[in-house]
Order: sequence, then structure tokens, then C-alpha cells
Amino acid sequence: MTNKKIKYQPVPPEITELVSEHGNNPEALLEVLVDLQAHPAGLSPATVTDAARALNVPPHKAYGMATFYSMLSFEERKKVLRVCDGPVCWLKRASDKSPISSFQAQLGDDYTVERSSCLGLCDRAPAVLVEDEQAGPVTSADAQKVCEGWRGVPTDYSQPRPGEVRVMMANADKIDPDSIESALEYGAYQGLKSALRMTPEEALDRVEVSGLQGRGGAGFPVGRKWKFVAGAKGSPKYMICNADESEPLIFKDRVLIDTNPHQLLEGMAIGGYACGASEAWIYIRGEYEYQAQRLERAIEQAEAKNLLGENILASGFSFKIHVHRGAGAYICGEETALIESMEGKRGEPRLRPPYPPSYGFRGKPTAVNNVESYAAVPHILKNGVDWWKTLSNYSTPGTKMYMLLGHVNNPGLFEAPFGLTLRQIIEDFGGGMLDGSEFQFALCGGAAGTVVDGSMLEIPIDFASSQKGVSLGAGAFLVCDQNVSPVVFLRELLHFFAVESCGKCTPCRVGTWRSLEILKRMAEGKGQQGDLSELKALSDNMCFASFCGLGQSVPIPMNSAMKHFAKEFEKAAH
Repeated sequence: MTNKKIKYQPVPPEITELVSEHGNNPEALLEVLVDLQAHPAGLSPATVTDAARALNVPPHKAYGMATFYSMLSFEERKKVLRVCDGPVCWLKRASDKSPISSFQAQLGDDYTVERSSCLGLCDRAPAVLVEDEQAGPVTSADAQKVCEGWRGVPTDYSQPRPGEVRVMMANADKIDPDSIESALEYGAYQGLKSALRMTPEEALDRVEVSGLQGRGGAGFPVGRKWKFVAGAKGSPKYMICNADESEPLIFKDRVLIDTNPHQLLEGMAIGGYACGASEAWIYIRGEYEYQAQRLERAIEQAEAKNLLGENILASGFSFKIHVHRGAGAYICGEETALIESMEGKRGEPRLRPPYPPSYGFRGKPTAVNNVESYAAVPHILKNGVDWWKTLSNYSTPGTKMYMLLGHVNNPGLFEAPFGLTLRQIIEDFGGGMLDGSEFQFALCGGAAGTVVDGSMLEIPIDFASSQKGVSLGAGAFLVCDQNVSPVVFLRELLHFFAVESCGKCTPCRVGTWRSLEILKRMAEGKGQQGDLSELKALSDNMCFASFCGLGQSVPIPMNSAMKHFAKEFEKAAH
């Protein structure tokens, strides 16, 4: 026993002031740490402890947050340039074996150069993040221009490709994304006005009858999820937009925000009305600072027009939308990890059930949908269910955003109905393979999708086609020619999963790194007897024993690659 009392020094006033700017809210811990890193005091064990004291949270919790997110660092740094090493940028940098070293040599001591997982700039690959500014295509040879403010050339999506059916991208060449007057001129918020003339139940029924499936990858019916939230016990209810978009190959949500942010806000407001929610958050990845600011401007403009905020259009319905920034963590794309992050915790998944529609943000009923899902809703309310279903002759109604990358003549993004085959995607929308390139394989759906060979080019693709071996996922396709080794490519995918595993469960934490170690050896021609057996065992273990979808989905590209390119893997394992 001791009678000693611990006396703490007062929290420095600059940290007290910083915390007060975030309402002294413990849920804002991540945002406080991000701001603290930009503060002259910087991030250190001492300043993180002071921030924790100011927020009245345990210092170990704040320290755990500061060491979890990749955009936070205790190291003293000047300007930071993050070099993307996602699979698309890796393909584009085939001749640059050490891009980080090359950039550092060119930039000297003015910048701290570090790797980053996929930046969501796959259509601008190879990409970098200069402080908060997105840049690409950028190679190390462009380093000096980057220092002078050059940021590459953004991809232009103003004109549709032949065969496109545009709904969410219909006004991409017309609307000024930073002007609500421009958006209103082209029909913005007409869907919300239509919804407000209905009862919430009628609006919800319209979304459900439309057959709209969630566009984040799983394809769960949006209307059904919203019904769960509307009927769940407990209040208040919340709407969340998942704009984390951290998976390699996927950048559609960024394009939707950049071309027409108001259709996202409108879709969220309709969802709030239908579900009985009055408050919402857009959780956007930290690497999308430009898009986060665009959304904040759009929210301010919509509130000024009484299209968001209190008593919208004198309807009695109030709806407030906030923007919440992440700080670099792929796992936060998993909805429960996202919610944990919003609550001021490490972005680690929750055990399910309970699911967010019954127990989500702050323990209340919560609907989590991605940007594309919300962006489709206003058009359904404005034009009707019958119109939505006439957009496609395929069994799945409506349109989908597709991302096509790799060795094709016309990579990028387009909008079209469901049911396209991979051959149609490559030839009709991608302009065919590059000269001298022959199709060898494609990664379908995203990093956690299936690796397919030429035998699967004719399968119509939708949310159920994964059962036939071709994933739709979020709608991304990376096409690789005969010069890309499937073994080396799988190594790159496992590198992404290994560094992005949150580490909460052993099967994923150990399984991804061990698989990466084996694939590194195989790619270098140092394979050993038993490597393939161990990879398959690791795959099974991750699939059946991982805590969340990250570890459970890693085996999808592993198993499909080893199945379709068995000879290549067997050769590399000996």
C-alpha cells in the first residue's frame, strides 16, 4: 500500500484547444490524432497521452489508435509522398524495380517517401499521394515536377463509351460538382421530393420492389436491409455511407463523388426518410481528402437550400450528414470495423451477429451502404421502378459501375447493365487487348475476387456468377497478358492482404504473412517441396477460421489462381 498521489502536469493548452475543436468528443479521437500529427507538436507518446487525457480516454487506447492507422506515425517527417504499390501500380511500374528508392533519390531530404497500399487511383496508375494531394500517372522520373506542384492528368469520364447505359454518370459532362445550382438544373433532389410526397413505408417499398442490390460487393438487397433497420427496436437510427474504398482495382466511388456528389447526399436522405433516421455519416478514406472537402461543400450548399438539415422543405423530416475521415486501413471497409473506427476505436471487426441493422453505430440500428448503392436510389424514386427495370434485359435490374484495368486499349470506368461477359467487357468496352498482348488471366471483382483464365470469358457476370468462378464483387476487372506470371501476381495480392490484416485473429494475421513468404520464394525460383500443400492448407485455415471477411476472402484469389494455373505453380514449387 502507498499513500503517494500521482500528480499530472496540465494538458498543454494547444492540445486542449485542438480537442475542443472536435467538441471534446471521444468518438473524434482519430480525427484529433490526424490533426495532432499536422500540429507543430506532432505525434509522440507524450502528445498522444495528453490528447487522451483531454478526451478522458485511457492513454493506451489512444496509443493503440495511433499505431493502427497507416497514415499516422510517431516518426518526425517533413513532406510525405506515398507511393502506391497496389497491383495496378505494380503492373505499370514493371520497369521501375524500386520506386520508393527512386523517388527518395530524386527528392532528397525534402520529402519522406514511403509505400502505401492501393490509393484508389487505379485509373491514374502509377499513382502517388503528395501530402493530401492525389497525383498520377507519376513515375520517379517525374519527381522534380511533383515538387513543383505537377499532379499528372486526371482521367476524363465526361463522354460515355459506345454501349454505355448511363444513370449515375448521366450528367458527368454537365454538372459542376461544386455547384448545387448546376446539380439542381439537371434534376438533383427530385427523387427526394418524390419520396417526401410518400409515406416512409411507401418510399421503402419502392426501393425494395426495384430489386436494387448493394453495390459494395456482396449484393445484399438494399430495400431488405433498410426494412431491417426501419423495423428494428431502438432509436435513434443511423445511416452510414461506406466510402472507404480501399480495395485494389476499385475507384468508382471516388469518380461518383467527383462527378456528382449531390446524388449521394440525396440517396442518403431518402434512405434516412425511409428508415426513420435523422443523422448520417460518410466514412471516407483518409487518402480521399479532396473528395471529403468536396462532400463537405456539397453538404453546406444543400443545407443552405433546405435540402438537408432541419425540417427539409417544410416536410417535418430533418436529416443531418457528417463527413468522417479515416486514416489508412483497408479493414475499415468491413462495416463493423468501420463502425468501431467511427466510435473512436481501432478499426477491428466485431463478432456478428448482432448485425448493424439491429446493433450498429452506438449500439443503435444502422444501415451501412456504399456510395454507388446510395447514388442509384434517387433515380429510382424520381423515375419509378418500371423505368429502372427497363434499363436492362438481364435478370438483375438497373446498371452497374465497372472498372477495367490492365493490358487493354481503353482502361477506365464505364456504366452498363448486368450480365456482361468478360469478353464483352474487354472487347466492347475496353477496346480489346493491347497490341502484342494476348489474354492470359484476369482478376475479377477486386483484390478478393477470382483469378480466371480464357475458359471463362463467356460467362455472364452478376452477383451470383461467383458460383461459376467469375466474381463481380464491386465491378472491377484487371486483365493481364502473357508476360505476367500468375505466381508473381498472386505474391503481389498476398503482400496487400498481409500488410492490411488488422491482426486481430491468428488465421489471417499469420496465414497471410506465411503465404506471402512462400510465394516470394516461389516467385524467385526458390520453391520447395510441399509449398503448394502448405499454401492450400493455409488457404483452408483462413477460409474457415478467420474472424472476418478479410481473412475469409483471401483464399478466393489463392485457390482460383492455383486451380487455373496449376502447371505454373507446380513448376515454381520445385
